[in-house]
Amino acid sequence: MTIGYLPSTIRNRPGSMAILLLGLLPIPPKLAKASMADKLQRLINANTLCGVCELIFAPLNRAAREGAPIDCADGKIRRCFPIMSGWIAEHMENVTLPRIKSNACPKCEMPPEELGSRAGHHCARDYAGCERYVRENPSLDSETHDAAHARYTNETHCIQRGQNVFQGLVRVATPDLHKPDMLHTIYLGLFKHMMDSILRFLKTNA
Repeated sequence: MTIGYLPSTIRNRPGSMAILLLGLLPIPPKLAKASMADKLQRLINANTLCGVCELIFAPLNRAAREGAPIDCADGKIRRCFPIMSGWIAEHMENVTLPRIKSNACPKCEMPPEELGSRAGHHCARDYAGCERYVRENPSLDSETHDAAHARYTNETHCIQRGQNVFQGLVRVATPDLHKPDMLHTIYLGLFKHMMDSILRFLKTNA
């Protein structure tokens, strides 16, 4: 956890103590290798991650609603209202915690087949509406796509069964939490994609 307005030069300096470790994620026991066991393993991993994050995020609601006394740099104590404003994580964490499918965009409702293209503007993902629909339809599963309720069950919305751990946080908009970072966006994203494309080009034209 860190404060949003700190300059990156201070935040990334190890001796500045600008980032605090809140918890370590547990690793669930590995199941035997099988198709059903693999599906169950993914479900257990997702539920474990969401459960830990719910415990970490729980105190934020009271502080964001009622305020909390915080020591400021000038020596004074002020009543502040801290909220979660950003979330840096890899793609699988960005889709697991909001409970959407792995091939979906966590920020907007672009269809999976259009990801990576310049297909135009898409509206922000309606997490509240999706959660409300899942709650009102208890028989819904991740493979159900009812044409009569296409607003929340088609491939564009890509919802899955489960609680979105960000949805209950005060003054927090889930689509705005996703923030790019150097590791996941540049090094493991654009740079790796570019190198793979260059290697394929060189092999084809060798």
